[in-house]
Amino acid sequence: MKKLFTLCLLISWYQVSFAQDVEELVEQLEEAVQDTTYWDSEFSVGLNFNQAAFSGNWKAGGVSSIAFGSIASGKANYAKDRFSWDNQAEFIYGLVKNEGQELRKSNDRIFFDSKVGYKINDKWGYFASLNFITQFTDGFDYSVDEPILISSFFSPAFITSGFGFEYKPNEEFALRLAPFSPRFTFVTNTNIINNVPENYGVPAGQTLRTEWLAFQVFMTWNKKFSDNLTLNSRYQMFANLETITPKTIDHRLDLTLIAKITRYVDVTFTSINVYDIDMTSGIQFSQALALGILYKVDNKK
Repeated sequence: MKKLFTLCLLISWYQVSFAQDVEELVEQLEEAVQDTTYWDSEFSVGLNFNQAAFSGNWKAGGVSSIAFGSIASGKANYAKDRFSWDNQAEFIYGLVKNEGQELRKSNDRIFFDSKVGYKINDKWGYFASLNFITQFTDGFDYSVDEPILISSFFSPAFITSGFGFEYKPNEEFALRLAPFSPRFTFVTNTNIINNVPENYGVPAGQTLRTEWLAFQVFMTWNKKFSDNLTLNSRYQMFANLETITPKTIDHRLDLTLIAKITRYVDVTFTSINVYDIDMTSGIQFSQALALGILYKVDNKK
C-alpha cells in the first residue's frame, strides 16, 4: 500500500508539473505575440529580368529568350530569457520563354518553418517545430514529345514536425535533433500517379501518407562574410524508422548566396539538392543565377 501510495504521488506530481510547464509555455507564446520589444524581424524581396535576342542571320548562333525571376523571404524571431520563437518563410518563382517554346517554369518553391525553443544552457535547448514545403504551380516533364504533368500545388506537399534538442553555439549555426518527427506527405492531385507511379510515397487511391515513427536532423548555417556577401544554407535529413535503410533516408540541401553590387542591385545564386527514393532513385538538383533588384527592410535601428 505504501508503494502504491508513493507511486500515485509521483504520478500526480508529474502531471501537475507537466501541466504547469504547458501553461507557462502558452503564457509565453501569448506574451510574445503582444510584446514587440524582443522581436527581430526582416523582410526582403528581389526581382530579376533577363533578355536575349538574335537576328535570323546571326552566325554565332543563339536562342532568343526572356526570363523573369522573383524571391521573397522573411523572418520574425522572438527571444526573451530562456524562451524563443523563430519563424521563417521563403517564396521563389521564375519563368522563362525561349524562342520556339511555350512559357516554362524555371524555379518554384514555398517554404515555411516555425520553432518554439526553451534553453537548457547557453548552447543546448528543447524545441518543437513545424515546417512546410510545396510549390505554386504545375510542374511538367519536357523530356518527352508531349509535356506531362508531374507535380502541382500541394502535390506533393510536406509537413514535418519535430520534437527534440537543439544545439546553437552562436547566431550563425543551429542544429536540431528530433527523435520524434512525424511527417505528412500530401498529393491532392489524383492525376499525378498516372505519370509518377511512385506518387511521392503516397499510397494509390489516397491523398495523404503519414509517417509517425521518424527521426529528423535540421541544420542551418547563415553566414555574413561581409556587408556585400551572405550565404544562407539549410540541410534537412528525414528517416522513417519503420522502413529505415541507407537508401530510404531523405536528404535536402538548400543554398542561397547573395552578393550585393549596390544598395539595391545584387547577384543571387540559389540551389536545391534533393535525394528522396519516393520521388526518384537519383539525386535531384536545380540552380539559378540572377542579377536583379533586392529590397530589404528590418526592425533594427
